[in-house]
Amino acid sequence: MKAATLKAAGLALTAAIGLAFTVPGCAQAGKSSAKKISQSQPAPATGPFSGERAMQYTREVVAMGPRPVGSAGHKKLEEYLHAHLAKDQAEEDAFTASTPAGTFAMKNIIAKFPGTKDGIIVVGSHYDTCYPLKTFVGANDGGSTTALLLELANHLRGGRRDGYSVWLVWFDGEEAIRQWTPDDSLYGSKHLAARWKADGTAAKIKAFLLADMIGDRDLNIQRDTNSTPWLLDLVGQAAAKLNYRSYFFEQQTAVEDDHLPFARIGVPVADIIDLDYGYNNVFHHTPEDTIDKVSAKSLGISGSVILETIKMLDSR
Repeated sequence: MKAATLKAAGLALTAAIGLAFTVPGCAQAGKSSAKKISQSQPAPATGPFSGERAMQYTREVVAMGPRPVGSAGHKKLEEYLHAHLAKDQAEEDAFTASTPAGTFAMKNIIAKFPGTKDGIIVVGSHYDTCYPLKTFVGANDGGSTTALLLELANHLRGGRRDGYSVWLVWFDGEEAIRQWTPDDSLYGSKHLAARWKADGTAAKIKAFLLADMIGDRDLNIQRDTNSTPWLLDLVGQAAAKLNYRSYFFEQQTAVEDDHLPFARIGVPVADIIDLDYGYNNVFHHTPEDTIDKVSAKSLGISGSVILETIKMLDSR
């Protein structure tokens, strides 16, 4: 078993050794590629979650190059997401974020799939990449779960679902602009949590599932001690039902991620994350986070478990 290192400064490893680690923020700014990207077309899906299709989406996202906020690659990805969601009930949550490097226009992208039950299940991921590391394409961190949500959309569209409404959220501004701190991180999720608390939406959310870094070819999803225990238990039950239990929860750690702003306003949350990315997390926030480190198998496992968790939530 590999020891998990942590996603950002100040996170505490809660495995037996009880040590704390920090990961520095990115140090260099850069521009994204202007290369033309081929694009797969969205399609309703009735069979199992397709890891292969999610992998193709990941390739298309990574081919855009680095995608930090304010970059050409970031804008290109927003256009790509809107193209995939053109026939869905999609909206933008636009805002201006004050950061250590000045103000940035940011936007969360939300796709809503209505259900027959009163309540909402939210599944989220971030779509920005590490700012300002100019060579960071974020194949796993940002790319894989942006793609995973697109494949989830394929399984949710096509009519009113028999269960809760499911809202997919692509968060902007998850990454720190300078150095990870409570103020310099999670810009999009903090904004949306505050908005949904104010307008009453938060009270309708039955569960918030966050996907992060779970395209890792060597999949090892930790149990996050900052998540809601009963909801993590349900994720584990879904994994066991699909015979994927060995990929889940052999380690535990406390993670600071886009679920925390929602946990703070009383929403049940589960961060489904693999922070064991390469030996001693060596690929995390480095130029080595490339497409060869991601696999269709891992995307298929992760996506299937999230879909099964949604079904189990529907029946509660």
